[in-house]
Amino acid sequence: MKLYRFLSEDDTSAFCHKVTAALSKGWVLYGDPTYAFDAKRGIMRCGQAVTKDVEGDYHPDLKLGEQ
Repeated sequence: MKLYRFLSEDDTSAFCHKVTAALSKGWVLYGDPTYAFDAKRGIMRCGQAVTKDVEGDYHPDLKLGEQ
């Protein structure tokens, strides 16, 4: 089964660490990163989709971050 996650965070090193942690667990970048301005908070936000192939069947209770 192919899993999909969308990682998002403020545009700080925390975002890079979140993506790096996912890559170190076998997740693969999917598409280009995205950036958007959060006008309410006055900051930039980053996002990156990642995928991972794993054994088993999908279930909505699956904890994607633990895969």
